Amino acid sequence: MVFNVRETNRSIRTDFPRKVREINNIWIPLSDGTRLSAKIWLPEDAETDPVPAILEYLPYRKNEFTALRDSLRHPYFAGHGYASIRVDIRGTGDSDGILYDEYLKQEQDDALEILEWISKQPWFTGKIGMIGKSWGGFNGLQVAARQPEQLGAVITICSTDDRYADDVHYKGGVMLASDMLWWASTMLAYNARPADPEVVGDRWRDMWMDRLENTPPFVEEWVTHQRRDEFWKHGSVCEDYSDIRVPVMAVGGWADGYPNAIPRMLEHLKVPKKGIIGPWAHEYPEMAVPGPQIGFLQECLRWWDQWLKEEETGIMEEPMLRAYMQDSVPPQTEYSFRPGRWIAENEWPPAGQPVKKLYLDGTRLSGEPAEAEPVRLENAQQHGLHAGVYCPFGQPGDLAGDQRNENGFATVLRTEPLAEPVAIFGRPKFHAVLSSDKPQALLAVRLDDVAPDGSSTRVTWGMLNLTHRNSDEFPEALTPDEKVGVTVELDVVGYELPAGHRLEIALSPNYWPHAWPSPEEAVLTIYPGEDTHLAIPVREPKDIDGELKPFKPAETAPVLEREIMREANRTRTISKDVVSGAWVLDDYSDEGKRRLPSNGLEYGSTNRNVWTILEDDPLSARCDCDWTVDVGRGEWQTHVATKSSMTADKDNFHLYNRVTAFEGDEQVFDKEWNKTVPRDFT
Repeated sequence: MVFNVRETNRSIRTDFPRKVREINNIWIPLSDGTRLSAKIWLPEDAETDPVPAILEYLPYRKNEFTALRDSLRHPYFAGHGYASIRVDIRGTGDSDGILYDEYLKQEQDDALEILEWISKQPWFTGKIGMIGKSWGGFNGLQVAARQPEQLGAVITICSTDDRYADDVHYKGGVMLASDMLWWASTMLAYNARPADPEVVGDRWRDMWMDRLENTPPFVEEWVTHQRRDEFWKHGSVCEDYSDIRVPVMAVGGWADGYPNAIPRMLEHLKVPKKGIIGPWAHEYPEMAVPGPQIGFLQECLRWWDQWLKEEETGIMEEPMLRAYMQDSVPPQTEYSFRPGRWIAENEWPPAGQPVKKLYLDGTRLSGEPAEAEPVRLENAQQHGLHAGVYCPFGQPGDLAGDQRNENGFATVLRTEPLAEPVAIFGRPKFHAVLSSDKPQALLAVRLDDVAPDGSSTRVTWGMLNLTHRNSDEFPEALTPDEKVGVTVELDVVGYELPAGHRLEIALSPNYWPHAWPSPEEAVLTIYPGEDTHLAIPVREPKDIDGELKPFKPAETAPVLEREIMREANRTRTISKDVVSGAWVLDDYSDEGKRRLPSNGLEYGSTNRNVWTILEDDPLSARCDCDWTVDVGRGEWQTHVATKSSMTADKDNFHLYNRVTAFEGDEQVFDKEWNKTVPRDFT
C-alpha cells in the first residue's frame, strides 16, 4: 500500500472562501473510557459561524502515513465551509485500545459516538458527511446502515457492499492467494507501530507493548471463514440495502479491485445516489492514474453542499452514472493516461441494453451455436503470473501485461476480426455446461482485446470455485464427470474494441497467484452448444453522452511539506527454475522514507511478497509476505519487521506469522503465531 503523493495534472488551491486553522490533536472520549485521536481542520470563524462536518475514519495513522494525502483534501473542505475531521480508529495511530479485525461492530459503535461528539461541538451545525477510500469507504456505508441521526450523506470511494464477494479475501468463492495474506500481513505490520510520545506521553511504550502482544494476525480469522457465513455478512450492506437511508455517491475505477459494487449499489439503493467510474486504480480521482484525473473535490463539495447545507447545486439533475469508456490500448503494466470518453446513464441497469453472445466453435468464438467437439481444459499451475496485482494502486508493474505470455498455459478461443467497433459496458458472463474429473475445481475466465499485430490486452476477468456454483454459503462437491451448468461473472468494465481487432477468451482451471489452487489438479471439459456462451453487454453511443458537462479540472490544497530521506522503488519479477519446474513471482516495494518538518516524524517501509509454485503440483503453492516499518523522531526510533507465510496440503491451510520490534537497536518484542485451518471446499 502506497500513500505517496504523485505528481499529476492538478492545480493547487491556496485561496479559499474561509481561512483555515488546524487542531493537530484532540481527544474524542468514548463511553468505555477509550480515547480516540483526531485532527481537525476548521474555518477560523467556525465558533461564531458554525459549519457542517465531514468525517474520515481510518486505521492508517493521521500523523505520518496519511498526512500527505490528508493535506490535499481536508484543508480544501474546511476552506469551503466545513469542519473536516480525520480520526484514527481504536487501536491505531495515537488512539487507545486494540484493533482486533477490520469492520467490527466495535468500529461502528465508536463511529456512532464520534458522530455524537461532533454534534455537540460549538463549531458544528447541520449534518455530518462521511468520506473515505477503501477502508473509509467501507465504514462510511456500514455506519450509514446503522442510521445515526447526525449522518447526512456518504461519499464512498473504491469500496464494496459485499465483504465476501468483492474484497481481497475471496472472489467467486475462490481464495485470493495474491491478496489474502498480503493484506493481512500489511495490517499486522501497520498495527505494530507505536503511538507518538509527543501526543500520548510517557505511556507510549506500554501502549506499544499492549498492541504488539494483543493485536492478532487477521488472516487466521479470514481463512477460518472460507464460505459466505455470518462473519462476512456482517458489514456487507448488500444484506439489506434499505438499511441505508442517506444519499450515497459511489466512486471507483476500472483498474481498481472494487468496480463491481458501484453498479450494484446504483441498482439496489433506494436513496438519492450517484456513481462515477473512471479509468483509475485504487486512489482518489483527482490524483489517480491512469488519467484523466477530474475535479473530484469540486464534485464532493457539490454533494456536501446539496445534502449537508441544503443548497441546490444541480447535482441531482445530472445522470445517475458517469463512466469512462476506455479506448483500446496496447498491453502495458502501467499507464499514465487512458484514452477514451465519458458516457452517462440515467438508470442501472440500462433499459434495453443489448447483449452480444459468442459461442464456442473449435478454437473460434462465433455468433451462432455450433456442433463442436468438447473443449478440454488442462492444468498449468503457472497460468496467471502475468495478471498484475489484484487491487492496483497505480504503481509501475501493477497491471496485467501482454496476455500472449499467458496464452500458452490456457485454452484460448478468438473471434474473427471485428467488422465494426464493439463497446463493452457492464459485467460479461461466461455460461458453460461442463464436467470435472475431480470433486473440487475452479474455472478462471479472462476476456482480451487482440490487436492486428497479435498483442493481447486483458479487458476483464473473473473466476468461480465450482463447488460454489449454486451458493457461496452452502458449497457442494462436484460429481466427477457429471455435467453441470455454471456462470462465471467477469468484472464490470467499459472498453471499446475497434474494427479489425478480435475478442479473445482464455479458460483455465488455474489463475495463480490470484486463485489459491484446488487441492487436486482437475481436468475440466466444456461442452459447446446453446447453453455454453460468453454474454457481453454492449452499448451504442447515446444522446445523453453529448449533453454531459465536462468535469472541472483537478485541484487540491497544497501538499504538506516533506523531506525525502529515501526514494521509493519497485521491482516485480517472474522466474522459472528449469530443473525443478518452480515458478516464482517476486514483488518488492521500497515505499521510501520521509520526514515531516511539521511534526518531525520520520517514517518509511519496505514490502516483499513472493509467490512460488511447481508447474505440476497445486500443493506446492506458497506465499511469503515480509514487511519492515520504521517510525521515529530524532533519537526516538522504532523498527518493526514482520514475516507471514501460507501453504496448504490436501486437507489444511498452514499459517505462520511473526512480529519483531526494535526501539533503536534494541529488540524489545518477538512473537510467533502458527495456525492450521481445515480446507472447506477451498
